[in-house]
Amino acid sequence: MTETTATAIRASDEHAARLAGLSDQWAEIHRQQAVLDARKARLLARSAAYADAFADVTVPAIFPPAERRELSRRSTCAALAMATRIPERTIQRATNDAERLVNDAPAVLASLEAGRISARHAQVITDQLCDVPAAGRAVFLEQILVVAERTTAAGLRTSARVMRERLHPESISARAVRSEADRRVEFEPAADGMAWVHLFTTAPIAQGIAERVEAAAAESRKAGDTRTCAQLQADALAALALTGVTPEDVMSSSVLPHPIEVQEHIKPTVQITVPALTMAGVSDAPGMLDGYGPIDPETAARIAVNAPSFTRILVQPETGAILSVGRNQYRVPADLQRAVRLRDGTCRAPGCGRRARACDLDHSVAWEDGGATDVGNLACLCRHHHRMKHLPGWSLEHGPGGVLDWTTPDGKRHRTEPDPAPF
Repeated sequence: MTETTATAIRASDEHAARLAGLSDQWAEIHRQQAVLDARKARLLARSAAYADAFADVTVPAIFPPAERRELSRRSTCAALAMATRIPERTIQRATNDAERLVNDAPAVLASLEAGRISARHAQVITDQLCDVPAAGRAVFLEQILVVAERTTAAGLRTSARVMRERLHPESISARAVRSEADRRVEFEPAADGMAWVHLFTTAPIAQGIAERVEAAAAESRKAGDTRTCAQLQADALAALALTGVTPEDVMSSSVLPHPIEVQEHIKPTVQITVPALTMAGVSDAPGMLDGYGPIDPETAARIAVNAPSFTRILVQPETGAILSVGRNQYRVPADLQRAVRLRDGTCRAPGCGRRARACDLDHSVAWEDGGATDVGNLACLCRHHHRMKHLPGWSLEHGPGGVLDWTTPDGKRHRTEPDPAPF
């Protein structure tokens, strides 16, 4: 053996030893994470049981029993969410998942606690388990857990779907009819003036849409369009949805319209705030699209041109703060509603992102208790948080400048402040 060969072997052994140490540490961290995830599941399941047990004590008797239980659960989830700055719906979903894991799949929970599977594996199993009838659950869990402990979460998802289908006593046709009722469209803001639109629909419709836009994109590419396939597919779908053209129009046109052309067909029914100087072309201050945030001034001005009307909001020049438009009456007049909704932007409960325009205008100090109908005593609260504010243990204080201080039933305080001036 030459010296060069011996050196290479020593280096290889050292590398293997270091890599083994790294992989062992990585595996141990994941094992510890699985243990913590199991503890979180047990805690959330206990919190749900606690909420149910004390629903009659924590929620006024004016509500029927089922609604008392729901309000108690939502109040408990809200307190946990505010304590960790996690959205309430995330906590609610996690609680539902935890209950299924703890109560319906104890063997899966034990495997998670032992670090043999991850939280993602457990989630895949409980997602499939929720629609497996009770008669087939024991067999499903026994068989799927063997697969979970030797494959990735992605591979497990495929196996679980197939296994669930094989064990399910109900026909896929009946389940498809039931699942079709959940079809919906969801809007998700992204960065730099972009956003996602998610469509949840039947598989044939989804596949048909995908094939339609792929074909339209391919035709445009054949005609010499230099946009990428992904860009053309996005533009084809936008044209179908917004310009009023038919699928046949898109297919027969050799070149698809550009997003700028498509945007000209938007007739804003949402609130869009455009600075006057931006409209005049002498400022690059962004516009504000309600429910999204800042968009580039060119897009804001172009969309605003097609708006059927404008609402003028008077602001303080130095700070951008909305000037008082108070009234000495309970009913909130239209101009005051606009001012409060524009100030708040969203529901003012900690962590809630529901748009202000879909919220109630709440008197922080009740009208019957002497509260005024003005910007200093009004705040946007979604219906859920409006009701929850009045439950025992909850309190809300409205400070200067629209600052809200919340106190949850566990005695913790959380502050929310109005959206800063957009420009």
